[in-house]
Amino acid sequence: MTERVLEDPAATHALGVLLGRSAFPGAVIALCGDLGAGKTALVRGLAEGLGCPGPVQSPSYVLSMRHEGRIPLVHADAWRLGSADELDDLELLEEASDGVLALEWADRFVDALPADHLRIELRPEGEGRVARIESTGPRHRPLEVAAGG
Repeated sequence: MTERVLEDPAATHALGVLLGRSAFPGAVIALCGDLGAGKTALVRGLAEGLGCPGPVQSPSYVLSMRHEGRIPLVHADAWRLGSADELDDLELLEEASDGVLALEWADRFVDALPADHLRIELRPEGEGRVARIESTGPRHRPLEVAAGG
């Protein structure tokens, strides 16, 4: 487990860029944290690092969006889902099999995630935030190491 202090929104974005440059097809990034913790800001950086052009917005109302790039990004939001079955019905893992899945509010359905994923918990601290980064298996360990920078 790695902790990183992110002094401002630009540092959150930069962490996402770093993760995007290190990501691989099939990566699953579980994003956790309260409303306004910086989950979407991190995903905007992730999209940039993956080479996905265009605006990246919170998928709260559409549940998921796919962004094409060097490696595609599937950005999803579990906030409005009521059960792990609903999450499973979205077939996000299948949709992101050739890319990276970034799932906001992933802590609501941690049992529905693959055993091997990268978990990033964001929490406000002072003017910035702290990112707690943990790989849950060997495939994602290089992402944790890269993010610990």
